[in-house]
Formats: sequence, structure tokens, C-alpha cells
Amino acid sequence: MTPAIRQRRNALFVMFLLPGLGISSWVTRTPDVQTLLSARIDQMGFILFGLSVGSMIGILSSGPLVARLGTRPVIAVGTLASAIGVAVVGLGAALGMAPVVALGLALFGFGMGSGEVGLNVEGAEVEQALGRSVMPLMHGFFSLGTVVGAIAGMLLTAAAFPVGTHLAVVGAIIVVGLALAIRNVPAGVGRRAVVRDRAREAPRATAGARTPVWKDPNLLLVGGIILALAMAEGTANDWLPLVMVEGHGFDAALGSAVYAIFAASMTVGRFVGGWFVDRFGRAAVLAASSLLGALGLAVVIFVDSQIAAAAAVVLWGLGASLGFPVALSAAGDSGDDTAARVSFAATIGYIAFLVGPPVLGLLGEQFGLRSALIVVMALVAVAIFLAPGARTPAERELKAAEREAKAAARG
Repeated sequence: MTPAIRQRRNALFVMFLLPGLGISSWVTRTPDVQTLLSARIDQMGFILFGLSVGSMIGILSSGPLVARLGTRPVIAVGTLASAIGVAVVGLGAALGMAPVVALGLALFGFGMGSGEVGLNVEGAEVEQALGRSVMPLMHGFFSLGTVVGAIAGMLLTAAAFPVGTHLAVVGAIIVVGLALAIRNVPAGVGRRAVVRDRAREAPRATAGARTPVWKDPNLLLVGGIILALAMAEGTANDWLPLVMVEGHGFDAALGSAVYAIFAASMTVGRFVGGWFVDRFGRAAVLAASSLLGALGLAVVIFVDSQIAAAAAVVLWGLGASLGFPVALSAAGDSGDDTAARVSFAATIGYIAFLVGPPVLGLLGEQFGLRSALIVVMALVAVAIFLAPGARTPAERELKAAEREAKAAARG
């Protein structure tokens, strides 16, 4: 590995860590924010809707921006927007102004959504240069950021540290991290990649119209998996501390501690998950992940025990950890036109993030947050049976050959 590639890889580790730090810092303070805003559960759901809307706008707009400008400016602007957004959330909470909090969350979500595309394009370039897989590790640094932010948030919550000051400091840390890391990200990477992709695809485009990717049954199965497991991950990011406070009687500091357990479980799952995927295959890993997630959610919902609920969050985190990255990988090789397939699958995931918070907020206001989680548990349970759609092309061909052989033997 050359020094330049090493610096570039390490810069991406930092860039992936920063949004994880930002989102977990906000999540651990949600009980305090709710108190400062005097907001009901359904009102918190609509405040969280700002985060989802911002994320969707960011993810949908970033592709054309990367194609035109390259990854570096998109990553820089997105990360800066995240830093400003988290500080605005703190300001809105300190002032007791829910619209300002929602605006800050929308800005933070826009920064995360737009920066994610640039980071993943840049990460793919580094992966090709290294000749080995590093993307799971990069996403692991995002989860590591959530652990660091969750632990800090838990301690600051216990110390009754002001929310506004806490989130302003986090915003400043993100800006400093961006300034140190972005200089090692070369200019024009995404722009050059898009030009090459178009040049390669032009001859094929003249051969006839492609079948729309959304008509591929395997991709739809993968989309269902992403919908369920993205909902499981997003629900924890939006609601877990409040579920523990409102549903299991934890105080705010312990509710944040439980979220830290979830974040740590996600981190462990992503750092070690690659070995399991290589050993057992994507379909088996996704089925097992969905089963673990459903079991963890079931305990949180139905068991009236603080200890059991906190322990079950480990299963929830491990189950959700590999869903999004592994299913996106499956979407990419489910057929031709990889970029369109990954974009379609990622959009389904963001729809889950978009719809989830307000729906669970409304259900939580009517039936309680624990009961509202039944919807998420049911989706994750369905994903167990959708997992075969994530098989690699070689695995699908092998299964088809086995079915043909069995049919011939019976005939």
C-alpha cells in the first residue's frame, strides 16, 4: 500500500466516523430534547420527520452532483451541513422551539444523505486500488462513531450537561475532522468514474431498451430485506432511548446507555460480519440477521424486564448491523446496470427511514411505543423468508441446477 492510498483510506475512516458521531449525539439527548420542547410522542415523530426528509433530498440530489463535480465537494458540503445541522438542533432545543429542531434535523439529514453517496463512491475507488474489500470496515467506522457519541451522550446526560452546548461542541468537532481529512480526498474521482461508466454503457444502450430494474423479482426480494432491516436500524436511531424511558421506566441517562449498547452491537456486527458472509453466504447471513433482530425486538416489546430489554438490544443491533450493506451488495450483482440497482435499493431503504418515524410516533401515541414496535418486528420477521433473494448469481445457478437434477430424478 502506497503512502497516498493509506492516507486516503484513513481519511475515509474519519469521514465515515463523523456522521455516526453526530447522529448518536443527537439520539442520546432525545429524552432531554422532548422535555425541553414539552412535546408529545406523536409530535416528536413529526419533528423526526425532518431528518428523514432531509436525508431523502440529499440522497436523491447527490448522484447528479457527484457526476458533475466529483466526490470531494459533495462530501465536504454534506459533512459541513451535518455539522451545522446538529448545532442548530441543540440551539432549537435550548430555545424550546420545535420548528428549529426540525429544521436542524432536516439540514443534518441532507448532509448525511448527500455525503453518503460521495463517501461510497470514494470508498469503492480505494477498494479497487487496494485490491481487497475495505467497505465493510469503512461502514464499521460509522458505527464506531455512533458508539463514541453514545457513550459521551450518556455521560453528559447523567451530568445534566446542557443539550445546546453539547451539540454545538459536536458540530465543531465534525468541522475540525472534516478540515483535517478532506485534503486527502482527491478531486474529480466521481466525475471521472461516471464518464467511464457512460462510455462503457453507451454501446449496450443502443442494443435496445433495458427492462426496468424494479421488474426484477430478485431485486424486489432484496428491496424487501432492505426495507425491513433499514426500518429496524432507523427505529433504534430515532426512538430507542425514548422506548426505554417511556416503555421500560429507565431514566434518561440509562436510556442513552441502552442506545450505546445497540450502537456497540452494530459496530461489532459490521467489523466481523464480512467473515460470516464469506463463510456462509449472503442469504444465510441475512436470514440469521433477520431472525436475531426479530427476537431482540420481541423481547423489548413483550417482556416486562429492564434487564431483559437491555440485553435484547444486543440481538436487535446485531440483527440490524449487516442488513443495509449486505443487501446493497446483493442488489449490485442481481443483474446488469449495477448503479441503477443499487440506487433503487438504497431509495427503498430511505423510504423506510422517511416513513418510519412519524408512523411509529402516531402509533406510539395511541398504543404506546413498545406496541408500535410490533410493526417493525413483523417486517423483520418477513425478511427471514425473503433472504434467498440475496443469493449471488453463482448460488442461484447452483440452486437451479439442483432443482433440475431433482426433477429429472423424479421423472
